[in-house]
Amino acid sequence: MFKNKKNILSFSAFLLLFSVLSGCGYTTKSLLPSYVKTVYVESFKNSIDLTAEVSNKKPYKLYEPGLENKVTRAIVDQFIFDGTLKVVKDLDEADSVLSGELREYIKAPIRYDDNNDVIEFRVNVGVSARFVDKRKNKTIWEANSFSGDSDQRTQGTLKKSEDTARGEAVRDLARRIVEKTIEVW
Repeated sequence: MFKNKKNILSFSAFLLLFSVLSGCGYTTKSLLPSYVKTVYVESFKNSIDLTAEVSNKKPYKLYEPGLENKVTRAIVDQFIFDGTLKVVKDLDEADSVLSGELREYIKAPIRYDDNNDVIEFRVNVGVSARFVDKRKNKTIWEANSFSGDSDQRTQGTLKKSEDTARGEAVRDLARRIVEKTIEVW
């Protein structure tokens, strides 16, 4: 197809120029309406139902007092860190509102040693959440099942406490919620 290096270089330059000019459609800008500049994060409600029967599907349901407050604080912190939306403390000042409920906190075994002792757990914090354009009173996105997770090893150099794993799961959840809000996929 190509008879010499000059033809290969010309074709490569053409492909590079074509790809730069055509673009791929990806942007790092927010897809939020331009007037949405602030967010009010409502305190998440703890809706973990401890009276529900444990099933084979979800046998490791836990309750952590105040976890809903940690989730709310982590989301606020992540919005501040991201900087796309300014977090406001007064609902009347907000262009948008994020609300939600803590639905589950699960610590499930995922790895065992030769003695059948658990050596690694998956810690998962799940919420339902809703992000609303307050000006138009329109839901921008809503999710009934949103989660963050972390792994907790019980031995070895990567050993960590459940508190540490839970904190990582909460931060992972907050990161995912803020990304969903900013990117609005």
